Amino acid sequence: MKQQNKDHKFFLVREDVLPEAMRKTLDAKELLERGKAESVHDAVQKVDLSRSAFYKYRDTIFPFHTVVKERIITLFFYIEDRSGTLSELLSVVANGGCNVLTIHQTIPLQGRANVTLSLNTVDMEITIDSLLESLRKLEFVEKVEVLSSGG
Repeated sequence: MKQQNKDHKFFLVREDVLPEAMRKTLDAKELLERGKAESVHDAVQKVDLSRSAFYKYRDTIFPFHTVVKERIITLFFYIEDRSGTLSELLSVVANGGCNVLTIHQTIPLQGRANVTLSLNTVDMEITIDSLLESLRKLEFVEKVEVLSSGG
């Protein structure tokens, strides 16, 4: 990844609203990273993208999990208030290889509580998408959001 200029602004954008050329650039980069394409020419052919579009976007678009690698990420949860929920939530986080830096939980109201976790993802063994998927599958978790990521 190129050194990022401090004057640039960055945005977290949902995949389905990205232009097709940007999505295909990500697909081509993944083929190259996984060794499924031998060259840029091979990768862009496989995803039906022009080489010029690939070169235009390749240093400006990255999967979310590569941007947050070796960084701190803050997650917000809306959970049911029952015995052991925080412990189970932290267990999933720990099993993913994250180190918990801070925990903030509100006093439960109407059987629900807000939890905010700041995590160090340096030793994360899975992608952030996989972690979020595992957390969302927990029966007591009603909502998970990424509040911030950064170094």
